[in-house]
Amino acid sequence: MGIDLTKMPKLGFGLMRLPQKDESIDLERVCSMVDAYMAAGLNYFDTAYVYHGGKSECAAKEAIVKRYPRESFYLATKLPGWSIHCAEDRDRLFNEQCERAGVDYFDFYLLHSIEEGNNYDVYEKFDCFSWGLQKKAEGKIKHFGFSFHGSPALLEKLLDDHPEVEFVQIQLNYKDWDNPVIASKKLYEILTNRGIPVIVMEPVKGGSLANVPPAAQEKFDAIRPGASAASWALRYVASLPGVMTVLSGMSTEEQMKDNLATFTDFKPLSDEESRAVEEVKKIMQGQPVIDCTACRYCCDGCPMGIKIPDIFSLVNTIRVYNEGWRAKNFYRSQVAVQAKASDCIGCGQCEGVCPQHLPIIELLKDAASELED
Repeated sequence: MGIDLTKMPKLGFGLMRLPQKDESIDLERVCSMVDAYMAAGLNYFDTAYVYHGGKSECAAKEAIVKRYPRESFYLATKLPGWSIHCAEDRDRLFNEQCERAGVDYFDFYLLHSIEEGNNYDVYEKFDCFSWGLQKKAEGKIKHFGFSFHGSPALLEKLLDDHPEVEFVQIQLNYKDWDNPVIASKKLYEILTNRGIPVIVMEPVKGGSLANVPPAAQEKFDAIRPGASAASWALRYVASLPGVMTVLSGMSTEEQMKDNLATFTDFKPLSDEESRAVEEVKKIMQGQPVIDCTACRYCCDGCPMGIKIPDIFSLVNTIRVYNEGWRAKNFYRSQVAVQAKASDCIGCGQCEGVCPQHLPIIELLKDAASELED
């Protein structure tokens, strides 16, 4: 049975950037946010094996599964290709995920982060697409798809080779629409031309589109005074035909409140608003910022323990807002306590897992020159 787009919530709750307390997930706040989200009539939750160091699926169990009837929500998670070393690992990981989340089945199950190279090769080597279909036949998966960070050519090949795929999750936002590396527009067109539902990740590009330069915010305020920059980014992607669900990795109650306001009585962008987004896009493209989405995939394997996304965020703050003194002070007192940008040894582990394909080693050198002078 295919996916009925009309029955899917437009806003999905991404469990990737949950609020924390003492470096652990703040479960009390998560429960409160889940309650607000469900009370608004929304019910799609997205997690993964690696989110929050493996604790996100456990948080889903405590905040959602134990507190709501199983049929009242959709739960999505992902198979980590980098943890598969033999065919038996597929079932081992899946069973561990079921135990973590406290469920007998997942509504949506994805092969995580397919792109050219290791992940794609692993999923093909261990026949993970056929395995996913078997899990679906067993009733352990309701809908099967994948998240994607590769090229348009690879996406075409995957869809030709695996017509059984029911949906695809891609990075999509107005800044990356014409980005030749991310290729949001091309990926979106490939999927919609084939009638494959799209799940959107990074609609606010790791928060960078929620905090736009003053000149860009002025463009938005001229049309919708008081509307947040994040609401514009979310409405942009949610207005596109074929988009099933837009994931937002909400970290605070304020973000939840703003997003719920955006999707209550949702209104697609008007022609005037679409023109405003194009003007803002030009302003954003003129900013020399680092396009990091703070997914933190680079952090787990860094041998020096460098907080790479936090460092890049401070660099962007200096470049966009001229907040040099504050950024450097925060860097010294908070971010660089364990390791500085200049401590990078150039091993390249981070670049190998970066979904944005950033030249992190060189960017850390630049960051060291800006933050450590």
